[in-house]
Amino acid sequence: MQLFVQNLIDALTFGSQYALYALGIALIFGIMGLINFAHGELIMVGAYTIVLIGHPSWPVVILGTVGIAVIFALAMERVAFRPLRGASPATLLIASFAVSYLLQNLAILTEGSAPKGTSVAPWLSESFEIGSISIRKLDVVTIAVTAVLLVSLGAFLGRTRLGVQMRAAAEDFRMARILGVKANTVIATAFAISGLLAGIGAYLLVAQTGEVSPGMGSNAVLFAFVATVLGGMGSLRGAVLGGYVFGAIFEGLQAYLPTSLASYRDAFAFAAVIAVLLLRPQGLIVARSVVTRV
Repeated sequence: MQLFVQNLIDALTFGSQYALYALGIALIFGIMGLINFAHGELIMVGAYTIVLIGHPSWPVVILGTVGIAVIFALAMERVAFRPLRGASPATLLIASFAVSYLLQNLAILTEGSAPKGTSVAPWLSESFEIGSISIRKLDVVTIAVTAVLLVSLGAFLGRTRLGVQMRAAAEDFRMARILGVKANTVIATAFAISGLLAGIGAYLLVAQTGEVSPGMGSNAVLFAFVATVLGGMGSLRGAVLGGYVFGAIFEGLQAYLPTSLASYRDAFAFAAVIAVLLLRPQGLIVARSVVTRV
């Protein structure tokens, strides 16, 4: 039972991180139909901000990290994606790869290709005991922060004028524009929120790994994309669910695979995802926009 609870906490922690990353991707895809693979570079930019700021008080680091990630997200939308609005999905996808590689190479030119070690809020690495179970403070913070962000985003989308406009745009963007929804405002807001999620995700990732590198966002965005597809493309609830399911699969395999097969964990994890998609090709939760099109 002790081992099971420990593994459950780890699964919730990893699932929370994947959910944050996947939510940023699903938000942009739902409105623009864009799979933004440059989202990983927003995480990378936020992580390098932590290195550049240094070690003042942790609230200053968080505000700086989130602020820079939001600024880069807005700049990305204005410079790279707004001129291509209305282009084919393939063109938008290529543009996202171009922005991703551009930001990675800029990071290499300015900061070098070698990983850099850093730390944030040393108290996060501490643990506390509940009975015989040892729980890291970082795990509790990750789960709690993700829960707060999910509830806050749900309230924003459901109870504010701009949030309702974003939901309408996600279901039928053309009709929403006909009814008076301002496309520039809605899309810029979506990118700003994705930048906020990326900045917070970067802080939690650096707190976990203690390392920053130009390619650190690539794996994060790959897992986030898989979680988004698993949950259901275009569905925010699906992205969150997919993140937690993917985290549970990874942690379950890591905990219970025989030692001889442990090195094949990723292969088994993606095989499990394929099995789920064979049963549910449209993902665990089908977005309303998909239902409407069908």
